[in-house]
Amino acid sequence: MSGERVEKQRRGPRSNQKLKILYLAKILLDNTDANHDITLQEIIDKLAANNVTAERKSLYDDIAQLDDFGIKIKKTQYGKTYHYQVINREFELAELKLLVDSAASAKFITEEKSNELIKKIEHLASKQEASMLQRQVYVSGRVKTMNKDIMENVDAIHNAISQNLKISFQYFQWNSKKEPELRKNGERYIISPWGLSWDDENYYLVGYDSGADRIKHYRVDKMLKIKVESTRREGRNKFKEVDMAAYAKKMFNMFDGEEQNVEILCVNELAGVMIDRFGKDVRMLKVDDEHFRVVVKVAASSHFIHWIMALGDGAKIIGPESLVEEVKKEIRRLSQQYEK
Repeated sequence: MSGERVEKQRRGPRSNQKLKILYLAKILLDNTDANHDITLQEIIDKLAANNVTAERKSLYDDIAQLDDFGIKIKKTQYGKTYHYQVINREFELAELKLLVDSAASAKFITEEKSNELIKKIEHLASKQEASMLQRQVYVSGRVKTMNKDIMENVDAIHNAISQNLKISFQYFQWNSKKEPELRKNGERYIISPWGLSWDDENYYLVGYDSGADRIKHYRVDKMLKIKVESTRREGRNKFKEVDMAAYAKKMFNMFDGEEQNVEILCVNELAGVMIDRFGKDVRMLKVDDEHFRVVVKVAASSHFIHWIMALGDGAKIIGPESLVEEVKKEIRRLSQQYEK
């Protein structure tokens, strides 16, 4: 028998003894929460399963130390038996559900990566609460990106922003054969990254294109072979004029359009729709007892026009006149399209 094997047998179940308090913390965090507790004997049995021996008196001291450390542990007596449970956690169950839903629904994360993230989030809860999280998750079948490099893309963009450097990348679109097709014949885009925006469950890079001298945005999951360049970012003055928090409000499905002040006549019942879209600070002016007028600054793309149309006869663009003419032109185009 080798010397190493003899030593292991000699040490026996005490080989993990120095890790006792760590195993104790893990047992309490994994098996208890506000609605589930554990007895001291169950703790001793679980420690033994990890090659840790423990006396009751020493566990009382260890539990007190964990409580002093910040893992708040409640002790309750039922008859002659004491029960223990962790009563404070970094995240409440409702907060973990929000994180799980975000990981599951985000289009820019692959199905495989969503499932990996959800598994990690489950470790922040007890086993009982983790099972509740799993029951509410439905990742399979959702619309998901197929770009497995998405996390590396996001990391590269953040690195470039922190280092004040440009990035270059290839950009693709899907063709009718469901194949990725490189735009600009594979030529690399060179952009100064200034921020990331999450809109309609997709992640967008918002950056400055020095060639076009304008702010542009790109779907992060459609970016390939991102490289952090050695040249400094440009467009700082342009971005001083951009409120990143308000940027997505102006864009409809992140489609570009001429940014302009638009007036919309609405029935009172659409007040909630306007606040949901443009925020509580949106200007809403009373017209009569049944209508109000909204003034918003938006990128007036065709998607914006169709969003207004989808509201039916309760909303109508009334200014500027040039945009009203665009709406009429689009109505004529739709009429001709469906008359054919």
